[in-house]
Amino acid sequence: MKSNEFLQVALFVASVVAVTPPLGAFLFRVFHGEGTFLSPVLGWLERMAFRFTGIDAGEEMKWTGYAAALLVFNIAGILLLLVIQMLQSHLPLNTEGFAGLPFALALNTAVAFVTNTNWQAYSGEATMSYFTQMAGLAVQNFLSAATGIAVAVAVARGLTRKSGKTLGNFWADIVRATIYVATLSKPQLSPGASR
Repeated sequence: MKSNEFLQVALFVASVVAVTPPLGAFLFRVFHGEGTFLSPVLGWLERMAFRFTGIDAGEEMKWTGYAAALLVFNIAGILLLLVIQMLQSHLPLNTEGFAGLPFALALNTAVAFVTNTNWQAYSGEATMSYFTQMAGLAVQNFLSAATGIAVAVAVARGLTRKSGKTLGNFWADIVRATIYVATLSKPQLSPGASR
């Protein structure tokens, strides 16, 4: 490696080390339901989501309940995205008049986006309506990332708690991950997606 490559690696490592304490403290406060600098701006949205869905953020779940909630959430996401893709010819914002996707392609795409792999076996603008891209694929870009964050938080709780009977609340974690973390980062558009 050249000297400037070593310098780039060193700067990257130094940047990661420098940002870890404040970012870690922020994430700790978010997932413990404590106020952060974003609470005055986004706290109302979190409270509204909890009230609207009936989530009790203080109610802890055992690992089995957490895993079951995760599976239900992801299976529901797959089914909803599958239906959106297959019925896109009957849904709004289909200005190009695209037909619904065949079952195999719709299932492959739904599973890929819900699991955050975003595998695409099609050309986005030549296959998917605006509604499908907006209400289906883009939403899953946020929710799949939030699901991964929630699982990482649950694993961290399981490793750090002395009494490992509960892992937190999946529903509260997914809401907080979506509101405070996933929405702050710009989602990477997949190849072929509109920019």
